[in-house]
Amino acid sequence: ASPELVTRIPAVLAAAGEWDRVHDAGAVAARARADAVRATRNTPLAIEGGGSVRVGAAGWTDPTLLAPGVFYPAGATTADARLRHYASRFSLVEIDATYYALPTRRMAQLWVERTPASFLFDVKAHAVMTGHTTDARLLPASIRAALSPRAATVPRLSATELGTELVDAIWTMFLDALEPLLTAGKLGAILLQFPPWLAPSRASAATIVAAHDRLRARGFMGAVELRHHGWFAPRVAARTLALLERHDIPYVMVDGPQGTNSSVPPVIAVTSPRLAVLRLHGRRSETWEARHLRATERYRYLYDREQLEMWVPRIIDVARQTQGVHVVHNNCHANYGTTNAAEIAEMLVEADTERRRMGREAHRAKLLRDENLVSNGY
Repeated sequence: ASPELVTRIPAVLAAAGEWDRVHDAGAVAARARADAVRATRNTPLAIEGGGSVRVGAAGWTDPTLLAPGVFYPAGATTADARLRHYASRFSLVEIDATYYALPTRRMAQLWVERTPASFLFDVKAHAVMTGHTTDARLLPASIRAALSPRAATVPRLSATELGTELVDAIWTMFLDALEPLLTAGKLGAILLQFPPWLAPSRASAATIVAAHDRLRARGFMGAVELRHHGWFAPRVAARTLALLERHDIPYVMVDGPQGTNSSVPPVIAVTSPRLAVLRLHGRRSETWEARHLRATERYRYLYDREQLEMWVPRIIDVARQTQGVHVVHNNCHANYGTTNAAEIAEMLVEADTERRRMGREAHRAKLLRDENLVSNGY
């Protein structure tokens, strides 16, 4: 279906009682919620007594987001105009396309040129870098030309089939391409999202640390997202977080569906004073583990305001323990992610403003109490 038709489907099915009217309300309803946000924020929010909070979405070019009237103004029809518009609304974006295909240095340079000085990009590591298989057709020509005869016939390749030399080449090409972002101070974290089959073990722990150390050796910062529920089993969770803390690896907190094989609980944890990341995937459990579905369908979920409000005090608390927090909305169907990002950014501003106001009032009350004590001879 066309992006325009897709945006109208929820309203039709809701009328028939076959759709979640709240959490898949459609792009028109989501746009109305976004328009109700009083002020957008494309600069980080400095939390009193802590670090900064940046809010954004996972991508800015999905076809369902590009549909007319969904997010972009009528005149934003080029890659340049779209990124500039997105960056006028948010201070952060996560790039997930790099998981499927390696970025290029020219691409990264354009990202630098099209965004404000304070803007940051979080970038998802290529599939091979975190132990996933990859589509051989999307690998660079130089990598494909170096494949073994057997590997050249396999549609999806693992690190084992590629071999150490080609895996190393993929790591090098990936990091070299991102140098313009790093040099410009616009690179946030490299998202190391490990596969659901990476169960907790000493070997798995070594794999995680080795990947992060590889980034650190080149001056990049990684953040780890785990997708095997075993990492947070009662007897394992403390050791999991201790491992990350011991190696100064930022942990990626998640909000996602519960009750599936790859579900991870919404653990709130700070494992590095440098950064904490929260990724909100939506809570659409029926599609969470579905194969052959586009990401925009797997994560097709619009958070209601109460669900977002639950995260606000947690985010502020985490920000008081770190230099920075990145809040990424990966519910990337149409404008669901951008709408929720705008809403939670406004909530964070309001909550921090209220905390500051209450702090000032408490300070004034203390001064008055002290003044009364002095005037009464104490």
